[in-house]
Amino acid sequence: MSNLREMFAAGIGGAGATAVDMTMLVLGVHHGMPVAPAAFIGAAAGAATGFALNKYVAFRDRTPVTLPQLGRFGFVAVATALLMALAMNIVSVDFGVPYIIAKLACAVAVFAVWTYPAQRRLVFVRANTAPPSWPVEVESDVDASAA
Repeated sequence: MSNLREMFAAGIGGAGATAVDMTMLVLGVHHGMPVAPAAFIGAAAGAATGFALNKYVAFRDRTPVTLPQLGRFGFVAVATALLMALAMNIVSVDFGVPYIIAKLACAVAVFAVWTYPAQRRLVFVRANTAPPSWPVEVESDVDASAA
């Protein structure tokens, strides 16, 4: 049940991050800012919002923010953007689905198959499920002094 709560909260967090992104874009352009800088500011604000909502609300991660965690979040975000671009091209351009409907469908699909699992396994890893550090020491039941 915890994973269902996490997935739902992460989805809501993503929607909130998108709302911040779009709001900053629209406000910037409305007040005379060129589209590219407004889009950059919106994307950066949306990413920061998404990170905070996912870290503290969806995944309830109370560990300090680290540079490696931010790097993994950035990797997941860039991979998500690339997957979205590919999916949008297929659904909207190749299949002719209107882009707003395609955006919604692609966002749900990419979230379910990539973004949520990647954030859970790479970015917001629970302490008790963290991957082992390398090199891994192998414990043995064989007494080394008996050999």
